[in-house]
Amino acid sequence: MNTQTMPTVFIGHGSPLNALEENRYTRAWRQLAESLPRPRAILAISAHWYTRGTLITGGTQQRTIHDFHGFPPALYECQYPAAGSPQLAQQIREQLSPFDVQVSEDWGLDHGTWSILLKMYPEADIPVLQLSIDATRYGEYHYQLGQKLRALRDQGVLILGSGNVVHNLGLMRWDQDTPPYPWAQNFERWIRDALTRGDHDNLVHFEHAGGDARLSVPTPEHFLPLLYIAGASDSADKVSFPIEGIELGSISMLSVFYGQ
Repeated sequence: MNTQTMPTVFIGHGSPLNALEENRYTRAWRQLAESLPRPRAILAISAHWYTRGTLITGGTQQRTIHDFHGFPPALYECQYPAAGSPQLAQQIREQLSPFDVQVSEDWGLDHGTWSILLKMYPEADIPVLQLSIDATRYGEYHYQLGQKLRALRDQGVLILGSGNVVHNLGLMRWDQDTPPYPWAQNFERWIRDALTRGDHDNLVHFEHAGGDARLSVPTPEHFLPLLYIAGASDSADKVSFPIEGIELGSISMLSVFYGQ
């Protein structure tokens, strides 16, 4: 059983079709997993479990949730039959006190989690839990939850955020060769610079980036998982960016790694 300090990672998950495809992003996810110590368990914070209040999955077996519409039938056939861990869910709930976290058995693994893990750990033989994102709370709350999760890293738990630093579906261009919008590049660079400097205040208050932020983060759910990962980092970590790229003009695939 692995008990060494795990890194903490944010992955830009992009389209659900990545679960079916073999491309430079999915290859990088696989290579990233191969470079990590084997986790005892994985705690995922996905953009696609956006709730009122903070919840954690408490079942013994996770169901695969196909939370999308209009994709090829093969995508709906994808399964990721990972176990859960009621014991770890209860431990995390207690660890996050005095924040109110409720255990839920009504969810499972949404595509923000399983589409990545299908490539990283295809055997689905590591217990996986999901922590929801409270839609009623602002950035500081999510960052503080990440800080309280930090101790899990010393227990062999991989804390995995899944979203996109830039995520504007309304302005996507469907030409695969389309260049990124300047505002998308500017905002991604602004966030990357803040991460490199350790300026977590600018992460929490990403709206300080002005118009670039408003276009890049029209709704916050895909950005907020990054705050958990930054919160779970510590002063001994080095930050790096193992995966980069902006797809369809307005979807950042930037991934962020904190580790030693």
